[in-house]
Amino acid sequence: MSLPVSFFAPPVPLPRSSAAPSSPDILGDAGHTLPLGARRWLTLAVGSLLLAGLLSLSVVVGRLPGLSRLIDDPLFFKRCLVVHVDLALVVWFYAMLGSLSALRVPRRTAAPDAFAFITATIGVVGLIAGGGLRGAAPILANYVPVIDHPLFLAGLASFFAGMLMFVSGNLGRIAVRRPGGMPGDAAVGVQAAGVALVLALATWISAQAGLPAGLDRHTFFEFGFWGAGHVLQVANVCGMVAVWLWLLRRTTGHDVLSVRSARGLFLLLLAPHFAMPLLSAQGAMHTTYIAGATWLMRWGIFPVVLFMLGLSLRHLVRHGLNPADPLARLARNGFAGSAALTVLGFVLGAMIRESSTLIPAHYHASLGGVTTAFMAAAYLMVAPLRADLRRFGTSARRQLACFGLGQSIFALGFAIGGIYGLARKAYAGEQHVRSIGEQTGLVVMGLGGLFAAIAGVWFLVLVVRPLCSRRRAPSGSPFQPVPASS
Repeated sequence: MSLPVSFFAPPVPLPRSSAAPSSPDILGDAGHTLPLGARRWLTLAVGSLLLAGLLSLSVVVGRLPGLSRLIDDPLFFKRCLVVHVDLALVVWFYAMLGSLSALRVPRRTAAPDAFAFITATIGVVGLIAGGGLRGAAPILANYVPVIDHPLFLAGLASFFAGMLMFVSGNLGRIAVRRPGGMPGDAAVGVQAAGVALVLALATWISAQAGLPAGLDRHTFFEFGFWGAGHVLQVANVCGMVAVWLWLLRRTTGHDVLSVRSARGLFLLLLAPHFAMPLLSAQGAMHTTYIAGATWLMRWGIFPVVLFMLGLSLRHLVRHGLNPADPLARLARNGFAGSAALTVLGFVLGAMIRESSTLIPAHYHASLGGVTTAFMAAAYLMVAPLRADLRRFGTSARRQLACFGLGQSIFALGFAIGGIYGLARKAYAGEQHVRSIGEQTGLVVMGLGGLFAAIAGVWFLVLVVRPLCSRRRAPSGSPFQPVPASS
């Protein structure tokens, strides 16, 4: 697999003469300040997060002592968990990457792009409908849990097909840089995330070809998604770091990296994972496939991320806040919250010794870091549609703090339970809580989940209203084109 030529091409500044306010290439339909493609994918991402938040309540209830006994069917909680995870960690993440990809290359939405979006949206509807069917068997496979029903599986496949069509179609296009928009180093990161998504697809296809016949359904999905799921985390990390660079640009008014340096660092992040399709080609049941994916996850991500985090912190200390940007504090807090959760995820991951709730503690912290970054990116996207930027920025900062606190407590609750041996993927009567330590972990987890849920609702309140608005942004807002006469 080769990298697209545009990966090595610098972003093209938007010509001022072509930036008339009525240009649909920039503003999209009816004068929206977001490109139409970015607006569509952002709407799908936010909508999926809304539904995931509603389902998370049942997931939390399924873990809490006493309340979980009100529903004695563990399959109910597991079906809710599967749909919740796929909406919150699959649709939300990759629809956001679709939105960032559309923002990287703002242009008139072509028919193939619209078809890709419709295909993905139909897929989301299908997986939700399939998840609600009574009797459908939930399979808690790692990275992409599924419900073993044709409607759910077809919906999941349709979403990935539409998303990959759009993101891969943008890989070869040169990034367009406009005033206040995505900087060049962040655009490279978004493109690297797209490359990782294509690499995950190649890994999945290779793994499917190497699965023996006659496997039970859990083993089939577990090993089929194992390698591709690990590569998907690389896509998540690339997207998160790309947003870090964008947030720091808004924080300080200066780019963190040159485009050349960004290319080199993101290539270092991607390079080890090009081995995954080769490992899966040896057979999805082969020990090198299983161990290799784990080894790449353990050693192929955090060194580069920590190095880029160090560069980011040095940049922040050197330049400080940009007083001219009313969203500088929002961007700084979004970066800080995401970085803190990422480091917490690394620490908890290093503590894992056996299968316990330390594993979900690790990935809830790590993926919480991705979610925090994407929430901050969503704020930057919708901010031009708000007339009260300073008030909006203050509310958004408080929401990010609430979410970061809740997600940290949530992960630490899982960690406490895991230290005492609490089993993962167990609900209601299956949990067999035996010690005060396990009970304490569950209570702390529930408290953190409550904080995170409140913050999730708060995020949706702040984002949905401007996203549904038909108002034009005020002159000079981040995505407003520069007038030709200026």
